[in-house]
Amino acid sequence: MNILAKFGGSSLSSAKQFKKVKSIIVDNKDRKIIVVSAPGKDEKYSSKVTDLLLLLNAHIDLGIDYDQLLESIKERFMSIIDELKIESSFLDDFSTFIKQLKKGYSKDDIVSRGEYFCAEILSKYLGFEFLDAKDVIRLNFDGTINEQKTKEKLLKMINPEKRYVIPGYYASTPEHKIRTFKRGGSDLSGSIITKALEYDLYENWTDVSGLYVADPTIINHPKRIDKITYNELRELSYRGATVIQQEAIIPLEKTEIPIHIKNTNQPSDFGTLIATDIDDNGAIVSGLAGSKDYTSLTILKDSYQPLSTILIKVLSVFEKYKLSVEHIPTGIDNFNIITKTKPLKNVYFDVINDLIKIDGVMDVSTEDEVALVAIVGRNMSYIPGVSGRIFSTLGKQKINIKVIAQASKEISIIIGVKNSDYEQTIETLYHEFY
Repeated sequence: MNILAKFGGSSLSSAKQFKKVKSIIVDNKDRKIIVVSAPGKDEKYSSKVTDLLLLLNAHIDLGIDYDQLLESIKERFMSIIDELKIESSFLDDFSTFIKQLKKGYSKDDIVSRGEYFCAEILSKYLGFEFLDAKDVIRLNFDGTINEQKTKEKLLKMINPEKRYVIPGYYASTPEHKIRTFKRGGSDLSGSIITKALEYDLYENWTDVSGLYVADPTIINHPKRIDKITYNELRELSYRGATVIQQEAIIPLEKTEIPIHIKNTNQPSDFGTLIATDIDDNGAIVSGLAGSKDYTSLTILKDSYQPLSTILIKVLSVFEKYKLSVEHIPTGIDNFNIITKTKPLKNVYFDVINDLIKIDGVMDVSTEDEVALVAIVGRNMSYIPGVSGRIFSTLGKQKINIKVIAQASKEISIIIGVKNSDYEQTIETLYHEFY
């Protein structure tokens, strides 16, 4: 069995955490490749290394002295090296980094060094081979992953008899320049490599014991999700569940390779297993997730105009201004477009002006402070009365539902409520189904 294990920033924040990671890796020789994030916060250090590197880049752009920042970054890594008592080339590498800064380093070059240095140090500590992500993960010109070249590079450079540490979060462009992913992109790195090498399992080690049915900041000690399908996880991730980056799910969801979310601090906990197909546990609702700050635009149309004609023109406006469309509840003579409030505010008057110019649009009104909540469960579409239970229990709490979206064979029901009712909605639904 071949396993790729990715460790997040909280798992590598200190020498103490490095020791935990080593014990986990040594415990299972099937863990052939280790992908790492940059060190995160811990009891002693209040900043993540990536945040310090972003701040360093800002200082350089503004022409502000950054010597103290460099010392802080160096101290983070040296504190780990000194406590672990390992020989490392870090100081030489860091000196080279400083020289490159003076010559001119791109933002992506600078920010990627957190993962790079962390991977080098961990490889020395474990006695594994170090493999730079820029040498194996390749991008297309549009920034998407070049799966074929990535696979070719990995198969060429990896010896099945050896074990490797690879920095996450970045790849290389066709011009061989470093390009970072979104924050949390080490999850994506692990997913890409796992798929390319057709490994049996992708372990994602973090500081929580898997996914929970609901947000632990809202529900005290919520039930953990032991097993969940990729489709369900994508729904929850899109609506705000943040244990694993949503983009990291995509490369693996159409494969037979599962993801296992585990806790570095409690490795004996089962965690959460994500797979294409899993055994039915009989649960009606697998999870609840959501987020606030959406805007609902209500478009009143001419009753003589076909809905499809006007809808296409309205959606082209949202495409023009690169605004997301979350849901489109429809009626006979009106329909709603739900979008995120913050991006809309930047182009609000332009959007409204374009919409009212559309032939057949009679009026446009907006409502802010809408929260969307997803009730997700692969069994819901087969069980009668689920929607009734949702509406009934929220009605008893006098929570007004502003948006309802559910397709006949979908695995989720989306409801919209006021921002001020969001937490109570999650609490009410959790206690109804759990």
